[in-house]
Amino acid sequence: MTDLVVQWIAWGGYLGIFLLMALENIFPPIPSEVIMGLGGIAVARGQMDMVPLVVWGTAGTTAGNLFWYEIGRRMGYARFRPFVERHGRWLTLDWEDVERIHTYFQRQGGWVVFVFRFMPTFRTMISLPAGMTAMPLWRFLLWTFLGSAIWNVILGGAGYYLGTRFAALDRYVAPVGIVLMAAAVIVYVYRVVTWHYRRGH
Repeated sequence: MTDLVVQWIAWGGYLGIFLLMALENIFPPIPSEVIMGLGGIAVARGQMDMVPLVVWGTAGTTAGNLFWYEIGRRMGYARFRPFVERHGRWLTLDWEDVERIHTYFQRQGGWVVFVFRFMPTFRTMISLPAGMTAMPLWRFLLWTFLGSAIWNVILGGAGYYLGTRFAALDRYVAPVGIVLMAAAVIVYVYRVVTWHYRRGH
């Protein structure tokens, strides 16, 4: 899978980064840590520049999150409950989780979207309550872009650091990517297996 990401980046350049980051936020088969990390390595090797890498990557992240915002806006808060109760195990959440996020979101305001961009578990799913509470689109896009930009700078910078410090990095890129993806799958499977339904109040 990591080799596929490398090939896609080599073929599509910044557009490839945009598409991968958008897909990662719609259906996350590949962690953004791998995508932007490999992008940072490409910067270290002179194949890309950091500013357009971050801009295109952040634009892709924003586009992917806009997908979930729109689903939340169209579905609405009340209509989302049957979906969660039916597919809660595979979402690894139940209605109490949704209520908790929804209440917290309403109480704390739009800055929650910005903060949650740094949280691996909820940085995409926070787009749903943003849409369900009809957060103004311009605010959602602004906070999403700003928070994602900072996160992507960190990831791209980490990849750049590795790319400039280790000449023989090629032998480690694929194994590290595989470990990250395997860890994500293991955590998800564990959450599915150990998930217990709690009926909301």
